[in-house]
Amino acid sequence: MSKSNVFENDFLKLIFTAVPIANLADNAATAPLTNLFIAAHTADPGEAGTQTTSETTYTGYTRATVARTAGAWAVTNNTVNPASTISWPACTGGTSQTITFFSIGVALTGASKILYSGTVTPGIVVSTGVTPQLSMATAITED
Repeated sequence: MSKSNVFENDFLKLIFTAVPIANLADNAATAPLTNLFIAAHTADPGEAGTQTTSETTYTGYTRATVARTAGAWAVTNNTVNPASTISWPACTGGTSQTITFFSIGVALTGASKILYSGTVTPGIVVSTGVTPQLSMATAITED
């Protein structure tokens, strides 16, 4: 089953920039989510996974927090990109790991649900002193 291109774009705007879909969905909950949380993974968390599935564990790591605003996410032509580079904290120790996937979820910690996930290409080799980043070219497409 397919969605129209207009609705795909509207859906991405609802999730990433908190823009309501008229007469269908709004952001007027008692405590609407104001941020999305980007996790780094060393393997694909899969559709059945959570944000803790294969989440990186380097020393100093925490999920990146990105606001649900048009200033933080660019939505055009059924695709969303970060408006600026997303950075995780620098690695301060531990063994080398390679980040190969990212996920976008609803909590800073814990096994929160994954809204979207994707590959990190090329993978980011993380060792002491490295600050892993997702570029603005990272795209999520609504099909």
